[in-house]
Amino acid sequence: MDTSESGDRLAARAAPSQYRARWLYGVLLITVSTLMWSSAGFFVRALDLDLWSLVAWRSLFACLCLLPLAFMLGGLAPFRLRRSLGFGGALAIPVMAAAMFSYVAALKLTSVANVMIIYATLPFVAAGLAFLLLGERPGRSALCAAGVALLGVLIMAGSSTAATDLAGNAFALLMTMGFAASVVIARRWTDYDAVLVTGLSSGLCGLACFAVALVVLPALPIPTLGQIAILFLFSLATQSLSYLFFLLGSRHVPSSEAGLIALLDVILGPLWVWLAFAEDPGTPALVGGAFVLLAVVGYLVLARARST
Repeated sequence: MDTSESGDRLAARAAPSQYRARWLYGVLLITVSTLMWSSAGFFVRALDLDLWSLVAWRSLFACLCLLPLAFMLGGLAPFRLRRSLGFGGALAIPVMAAAMFSYVAALKLTSVANVMIIYATLPFVAAGLAFLLLGERPGRSALCAAGVALLGVLIMAGSSTAATDLAGNAFALLMTMGFAASVVIARRWTDYDAVLVTGLSSGLCGLACFAVALVVLPALPIPTLGQIAILFLFSLATQSLSYLFFLLGSRHVPSSEAGLIALLDVILGPLWVWLAFAEDPGTPALVGGAFVLLAVVGYLVLARARST
């Protein structure tokens, strides 16, 4: 047998296993980031700070954690911004900054369950953007799972919403659109420095909120030592490491699948605040959330079965 032909066959056999390994790696990163991100409602309820100060300090800590990490991992590369960022990174920075602010604003203005109801539309938004911009066509199983998740969203949305929740719902929608766009950007431009981009996004968000706080507030509130500790953990769990893990994982998982995994946040977010603060999501949210969880788990089980 020709040596070159044998090598081609071995490479062909190795390709599916390499793809499966990358897919599993991406799923793991996205799942971990979702678990971390689901704690956002808990931290917002635990911190007695105004919106601008809360987002400003949280973003500052995230920026201070991520930028040194970017230089440690990249050496001198982060100084070459054009190469480290590129068009995709430059586009992702303001999009992510807007999503970071909108998420906390939504949690401050309305219930965690309401925010999660709107956030549950993420896979549809991400898949739609990926189809329009990248030409990705979601598979039949993804569409079926999305349909089951949509049924859960409709059940959760059946609970009454007060007029005071409109602003929070609007910020939740803006957050969902921004996060879906960041997923698609990460899939389209895979060569930018995700750590640097996330750090700069946090810095931009923090600077903007500090500027607004200095204008609209009599004085910028200085957090207590206990609040500083909570803010630091808040930034690690929900703004720095979680975004980083999700962006890295999104490079190995199709946008529709990444959005479906992230739907676990719909279940876990209200769960944490219910356990810690007795914020009852209501029966419609629990029933609808069960449908969403069924869609995510069912899809992942089927996807894993196909990959073996």
